[in-house]
Amino acid sequence: MAVSNYSLKVNRQLLDPSFESYRLSLEPIPIYNVELDAAVAEVKLKDSQYTLDHVRAFGMYNYLHIDPWYEDSVFFVDCKGRVLNLTVTLDTALGKPIEVFHMPSDPTVCEERLCASLSFTSATWASLSDGAGRLYLLRTSMRRENCSLKWEPLFSEEMGEPFTILHSISHVQAGVHSMEVLLLRIQKDPSSDSDAKGSGYSVSLEWITVSNTSNNACTCILKRKMLRGKSVPHYAALEPQGKGLMVASEKPFVFTHVDGALLEQPAAHAMEVESSADPIYFWQQTIEDITVSVRMPEGITKDDVLFKLSMENVSVGVQGFAPLLEGQLHAPVDPEASAWIIKDEKSLEVTLQKRSEGPMWPELLTGGDGRGEFLMSEEQTALLHERLTCLTTEDMNANPDMGKPPCNAQELEDCDGFPEDSSNLTRFDGESLKPTHVVNLGSHQYLFTVDLNPSEMPSFCLRHDVDALLWQPRPDQPSNMWEHIATFNALGYVQASKRDKKFATCPPNFSYAALGECLRRVFIYRQPSPVDTVLFNRMQGRQVGQVAKQQVASLESNNIVLGFRATNERLFVLTSNNLFVLKINN
Repeated sequence: MAVSNYSLKVNRQLLDPSFESYRLSLEPIPIYNVELDAAVAEVKLKDSQYTLDHVRAFGMYNYLHIDPWYEDSVFFVDCKGRVLNLTVTLDTALGKPIEVFHMPSDPTVCEERLCASLSFTSATWASLSDGAGRLYLLRTSMRRENCSLKWEPLFSEEMGEPFTILHSISHVQAGVHSMEVLLLRIQKDPSSDSDAKGSGYSVSLEWITVSNTSNNACTCILKRKMLRGKSVPHYAALEPQGKGLMVASEKPFVFTHVDGALLEQPAAHAMEVESSADPIYFWQQTIEDITVSVRMPEGITKDDVLFKLSMENVSVGVQGFAPLLEGQLHAPVDPEASAWIIKDEKSLEVTLQKRSEGPMWPELLTGGDGRGEFLMSEEQTALLHERLTCLTTEDMNANPDMGKPPCNAQELEDCDGFPEDSSNLTRFDGESLKPTHVVNLGSHQYLFTVDLNPSEMPSFCLRHDVDALLWQPRPDQPSNMWEHIATFNALGYVQASKRDKKFATCPPNFSYAALGECLRRVFIYRQPSPVDTVLFNRMQGRQVGQVAKQQVASLESNNIVLGFRATNERLFVLTSNNLFVLKINN
């Protein structure tokens, strides 16, 4: 199955180019405090868990879990191994959290244990990890009608090394009830060398399918599929019916094992060209157009050429072979004004007309491509040298009186380098285990993941310029697999200034976005709403019809925030000894 490169299509109708700023509102936010009988089962990172991936996966873990089927119902695990539930019906009459399940095993005996994790598989099922390597599948009954009813474990099995649960789903086909669970592990790479580049750890995602033929017992694990990569995914979720998997990460993932058997990784069928060590293509540019010269097998004819060009993507190759040049262009071009021609029967010259004249492209393809090389004209080279003359010197240290020596490149660490692989969003087919759709996220910073509709996959939020855009995966729409469904104005810019930010989220109705710091403070950014009085912008001399409000709440606790979840009416904040309920909307 061929991989298709896609781009996220922004819905311009959901953008507000006239948005000015948030106005600080002094209206108090009602805060209700529930004191916990036992502390939350927080697991702190050990000295051996020193990598950035460990911090992202476990150090920033959200210990509070919300039930997407039943609003205003949250769950967490305490240090006694109890799964506790708090369901809010009246804010002024909050009760104590109710125990719904108690883990029979003691996970604290495991030295390498992780935080316990919970995922709601369906309206009547849940999956639970004890953090020590054991997976539970629990029948919960209808949780809203029986919120105090104890959950019944119908599957409990050791799954190897400790893991956390990223996502789970449930479906019934031909009378067989199946549950798909996605597990995350960070493992020491046995093939790593202490002198080799990298952290020495690898990230694995395990996709487990458990099925039963009756409603009384989960009988067996049908399939275990393993993926490996070099970075913790920002987003990973299973499609309904288990038809596919979507992963967004800085480093690519690939399926390596199925039921313990190693999968063969076929080498890419590359085109044979002269001196394969040299760049496959060269490109130059002016303020008006781009010229790309692609090396081809000798004796090529126009009937052999496979050329596809759209406003944002290009693909150049030979019939029956993998493309030599393929990907998303750095900026839009005019396909009708572009053309290609064969030169000397061994190269293809492509001329791309820029839609916006003037800006020079820093790269031909978004994310870069190591198979090509940029050639600068003599005029451009001379102009560049002239501009840099005032910034250069022949002395190694132009100012020897400075207290600090110049930067030594040998002292740079891995985190100082530019990442070799750009962040991608990849969709894998559940049958072939091959990627079918790839989106290069480029500079779009990942912000958060949120469950909006239990019948759909989790949504994810990305930064686009200064805004934050919410995207909903639509696996049943191959031509528009990721839909832009909401925009939080200027949130991308605002959140970047919060140096102590730990969590971010939004409710299903998109009425506000919330940012939570490590300690105490919570920021609420509401969508623009009509004002009751007449306001004028004195700078522009126009009437202001809507105002977006910002509110700040301070929690009466000095403990670190461990959990952060939002509903349409409330925001839940969990610390080690308290659960705070903030009344956001009436």
